[in-house]
Amino acid sequence: MKPSLFQWKQQLVTVGFAAALFAAATTAWAQQPAHHWAIVVHGGAGVIERSALGPAGDTAYRASLARATEAGAKVLEQGGRALDAVEATIHVLEDDPLFNAGRGAVFTSDGRNEMDSAIMDGSNLMAGSVASVSRTRHPISLARAVMEKTPHVFLVGKGADDFGASIGLEQEPPSYFFTESRWQSLVKQLKKEGKPIPPRPAGVPPAGATVPVAFFDESPGLRHYGTVGAVALDVKGNIAAGTSTGGMQAKMPGRVGDSPIIGAGTYASNQSCAVSGTGTGEYFIRLTVAREVCNLVQFKGMPLQQAADTVIHKELEALHGDGGVIAITPDGQMAWSFNTPGMFRAQLREGGKLQVGVYNDEP
Repeated sequence: MKPSLFQWKQQLVTVGFAAALFAAATTAWAQQPAHHWAIVVHGGAGVIERSALGPAGDTAYRASLARATEAGAKVLEQGGRALDAVEATIHVLEDDPLFNAGRGAVFTSDGRNEMDSAIMDGSNLMAGSVASVSRTRHPISLARAVMEKTPHVFLVGKGADDFGASIGLEQEPPSYFFTESRWQSLVKQLKKEGKPIPPRPAGVPPAGATVPVAFFDESPGLRHYGTVGAVALDVKGNIAAGTSTGGMQAKMPGRVGDSPIIGAGTYASNQSCAVSGTGTGEYFIRLTVAREVCNLVQFKGMPLQQAADTVIHKELEALHGDGGVIAITPDGQMAWSFNTPGMFRAQLREGGKLQVGVYNDEP
């Protein structure tokens, strides 16, 4: 039975209405404001002074920060996710023995490397953390795997390493993470505390057989927390944060700081900001520093820099805590704040110039 003229008109109206809706949706999508990507990176805060670091150290750290930042920026400029940029940036820093994360991590009092890491996706509040891992080359990737491949948020110790191995993440022996200068720093600290010196890890050269890596942290004028971190904003307007660390030199075996604790050393939400911290973790945990910065942005309406400064220079200092944070918002605000003589840091936004800083008298 052929449709009547009236039915034909109804179908035309329906089709026309659908077409109009599609056109409106397409126009709305096309008119959405473009987001400009941005990334902020840190390599630890602490007593970092020009006289102690020296020209060679200054150059080395700045070059490493630039290399890591550019790795993340490459992901972002190709349209990649903020989460991917954070992971790529931290990979570079975890492989760089200048920093206390991955290769180059500090030692526990019994001579082991126990590494912590966390990552968080601001678009959906998904997060993953690991602590006290000793074999996984890139703890940041292990944290992401916990987030994406398990029903959990936090895995620790052997169970975390075993999980990493089971999904094909690179595993390394203790000798891979060993660096002579970190070991000598441990020996110095334990002697100062009157504690026994543990045997050197298996597979490392005997003392005096290796050329020390120039960490520059043996100088009395240089003491820093080499924790690394990154926060990023992608072209879709999503943000993410990640942090990775070896913890505190000569720490008690099993000690976990703020870096892998969501809300303390790492946090990201598209409703507020993404934050990665570095400092004395016990204070960052008590204050839930990362989430506190985001709370001030979300619930008090503070500009990002003011929020970061309020937490670091008022709340953290009130507890006599030290350290710093980097942060970013979905609308492109970037900030860093620290109450120490220096913080290794860098930032880059789309169309902008790479900015790298070390000391507290730099912008």
